Amino acid sequence: MIRAFLDRYRRIAHAIIEHSLLLPIGAAAALVWANTKPGSYRAFAHALEFAVNDVGMVFFFALATKEIVEATAPGGALHTWRRAALPAVAAIGGMIAPALIYVAYVHAAYPPLLRGWAIPCATDIAFSYLVARAVFGRHPAIPFLLVLAIADDAFGLVILALFYPVRDLHLPVAAGLMSLAIAITFALRRKRVRIFWPYVLAGGVMSWTALFWGGLHPALALVPVIPFLPHAARDPGLFVEAPPDARDPLSQFEHWWRLPVQGILFLFGLVNAGVQLGTFGIGTWAVAGALLVGKPAGIGLSVALAVGAGLRLPQRLGWKDLIVTGCAAGIGFTVALFFATAAFPAGRLLDQTKLGALMSVGSAGTTLLAAAVLRVGRFRT
Repeated sequence: MIRAFLDRYRRIAHAIIEHSLLLPIGAAAALVWANTKPGSYRAFAHALEFAVNDVGMVFFFALATKEIVEATAPGGALHTWRRAALPAVAAIGGMIAPALIYVAYVHAAYPPLLRGWAIPCATDIAFSYLVARAVFGRHPAIPFLLVLAIADDAFGLVILALFYPVRDLHLPVAAGLMSLAIAITFALRRKRVRIFWPYVLAGGVMSWTALFWGGLHPALALVPVIPFLPHAARDPGLFVEAPPDARDPLSQFEHWWRLPVQGILFLFGLVNAGVQLGTFGIGTWAVAGALLVGKPAGIGLSVALAVGAGLRLPQRLGWKDLIVTGCAAGIGFTVALFFATAAFPAGRLLDQTKLGALMSVGSAGTTLLAAAVLRVGRFRT
């Protein structure tokens, strides 16, 4: 009986980790805490904010960068421009349209919110993937969505670095220290160092210092370091865990940090998602509406223009499938929350936009409804 209980516990724990459910669990706990004991929650969140957002999230963005690096390897989804072009175009359209909708709305309603224009550009890879899998099962829409989401993350990292400094910029300081960080990681690669820790502890720490003192967001510290880690010659697949016997430093990094990052995401949700439900406002509807409407519209329009210019949809991916995929991409959640914390200081505007990021989970319902109406995926009869 005890063994059966433990086996069931292991299966539940595995499912929670495999589907990245610790983040929404942390977010739900934060919402309950913030709305029942707001004083103690604010003290807790303030105490952990720096450690989680500026240090812990370094490894989340590092794993996202790892997927981009591996996807450019031979056989990877981004290896040739022909394979990557259409999802990349879709990602750009899926970022521009929500940003324009957000800007148009808040410019007319409340201009101080304009700084948050990038919040609805985000796509939460894990949530979007889970919803799409529930609709499509095994279908070309799934790899298309994953490549789109990877490209979205790549562009999002650039936006975060360029438009959301965390303090006064000191670019000469950042450039000097970052050059040293890159030189260190390049030297480690030239010496064929086969352990990832020197890259993280030497190049990564120097990169974090460069970003921190330069006024840029230090959570991006490992983004310029990860490409220097030696990795397998071929990509095993999008978000496919490296084989247990893989010995290259990039695979070692993934094996080491995959589970800790789930814990970091739990803390990220717990620290950042705790807003009082009474703080709904213009920012909430701007973020949620831009994601709900802008993502599918931007993705559909940009793909239509690209196909008109000569690119081709993947086989068995029809226009109805694309609409449903665009709806699934409208779940911003993790990255949208992070962008909100980068865009606004603590206060009413931050709480409003955070609620909008949390409400973007509602795109899951829109995705299922669109699939049922259009009769695609599991709803096809």
